[in-house]
Parts: sequence; structure tokens; C-alpha cells
Amino acid sequence: MKIATWNVNSIRRRLPLVLDWIAQHKPDVLCLQETKVQDSEFPAEAFSQAGYHARFRGMKGYNGVATLSRKEPESVLYGLHEGPDNEDARILLTVVDGIPIVNSYVPQGYKIGTDKYVFKLEWFLRIHRYFCERLNPAQPAIWTGDMNVAPEPLDVYHPDHRVNDVDFHIDARNAYKTVLAWGFIDTFRKLYPDRVQYTYWDYFRSAFKNNWGWRIDHILATAPLAAACRHTDVDMAPRALTGASDHTVVWAEFEAS
Repeated sequence: MKIATWNVNSIRRRLPLVLDWIAQHKPDVLCLQETKVQDSEFPAEAFSQAGYHARFRGMKGYNGVATLSRKEPESVLYGLHEGPDNEDARILLTVVDGIPIVNSYVPQGYKIGTDKYVFKLEWFLRIHRYFCERLNPAQPAIWTGDMNVAPEPLDVYHPDHRVNDVDFHIDARNAYKTVLAWGFIDTFRKLYPDRVQYTYWDYFRSAFKNNWGWRIDHILATAPLAAACRHTDVDMAPRALTGASDHTVVWAEFEAS
């Protein structure tokens, strides 16, 4: 199974890029974040024609998640629980081939000391409870998406200058790592413990050209599945394209031994 994640920063603006990428790379599952579109306007038909089932929740102008899969999902859960849920545009659980795949767009947090940053820290507590209630760390499962956390100094450029950034502040990093300790393994770091590689570069100051980036998009797996991760990488090509998102694609392949 090949799984990929991509914060597209508006699916309507990036649709041709996404269709081109899936046609070339043929992932079994592609998780999208920041689709920024109401459900009635999500381009499900375009993905159907490309051979993918689409499950999605969105809202106008911001947030929004979608999971594309070659196989029909066996079950889907929108949000943190059944029924109406104001987090359903941030988290989507799709079961494909018996494997729960949690696609999430973690709150960014805005600024240290604000209510939005407190909300971000509390959100990690909520998703930790979600995993405890719904998944088993001894069974295969994936958690992927834009986590809005660079876990370690090598995951952000000039880390000494970023200590008060909401995506690198120690409280956010510790909150994220507490969730990982439930039973998730960072597939990229498992295979590349010392590699400097970013997944996000803002649109300003020639950040991409200068490689002033952040590794905040992750594919995490429980131990049984992490052991089957043979390949993973960050595809830099989509970020270099005209009209690109400020994030790029992260992918991982899992093979039975």
C-alpha cells in the first residue's frame, strides 16, 4: 500500500496538480488537507473519473480534509465522534483494506499566549483520547496529515530563531510527542534519522529557493505497520510548480514481509 499526504491549500486551485500527481504516482490512498471548499463544491467527480473514491468534509475558505482511495472504504468516521461534530473539517478516519487511516489538519495555533494556541494544545489531548477509544497500538493504523509541529531542531530551518513559533514551541512539540507515545512511529525518521528534509515553505522571502522550510507534514504508523514501511520520501517536485501549494507531498510504501 502506498499512502501519501498533501496540504493542498485549496483543492479548487490545485486540482490539476493533484490529478497530475495521482496519475503519475498512483497512490492507493492520498490524504488532503486545507481543501477550503464546501462539500457541495468538492470536485468528487474529477477524482472518480481518475479512479478514486473520495470522502471529504469541508467549509468555505479554510480547513477541510479529504481522503482519496482506490478501493471503496470499508467505513468512514467524520470528526472526533459520530454525529454532528465541529471538528469534522479537521479529522477524517477512513478504513481501507482493514487499516484505519486518520487524516488530520491540526490547528495552527496563531500565536503563543492566545486562545488559538491553547486550543491547539487541547486538540492534541482530544485526539489522544480519540486514539485511546478507537484504535489499538498493537494493530496496524496510520495517522497522517499536516500536524503543524516540527518535532525536532533538524525539522526546521534556524531552529534557534523559532523557539517561540507555534509550530516549534516546546509545549506544542511535547503535546504532539505525547500523542505519538500512545503508539505511533514517524515513518520518515525511522528510515532517515538524521536527514534534513522539509515539507513546507512559505510563499515569502524566496523560502523555497533558499530551503527555509519546516517538516510539519507526517506519516505516522503503529509498530506493526511501521515495521512494514520499506520506502518513504518527500516529493519536492509539486512545490516547484507554477501555482503550487506552500506544502508538498509526503509518501510512504508498506509491504508485507
